Amino acid sequence: QVQLQESGPGLVKPSQTLSLTCTLSGGSLTAGDYFYNWVRQSPGKGIEWIGYINYGGTTYYTPSLGNRISISRDTSKNQFTLHLSSLTPEDTAVYYCVRFADSNGYFDSWGQGTQVTVSS
Repeated sequence: QVQLQESGPGLVKPSQTLSLTCTLSGGSLTAGDYFYNWVRQSPGKGIEWIGYINYGGTTYYTPSLGNRISISRDTSKNQFTLHLSSLTPEDTAVYYCVRFADSNGYFDSWGQGTQVTVSS
């Protein structure tokens, strides 16, 4: 059974860099045709997709975050990590890691989500 679990700080200060890690269990980051995504939901707003790293290590990010975002992975630990720099209070959200199966077009596994608050 595939599971995703986010980990990272719950409170970060403005201008700092956020690093959130998602650990995959029950599968391999390099197997299949899966895309490993980060999405977030800010208070009172819908879910915003912000980026992915796929099975081959290719990344793609939402243009709205410019060069503030990057996603890396450690295949030996079956983990991928979101890095978001120059934080502002507008980055306050619940962050989720989500797996997308390219073969069937479904987001088939979600982490439970982790609250990140940007505040001084």
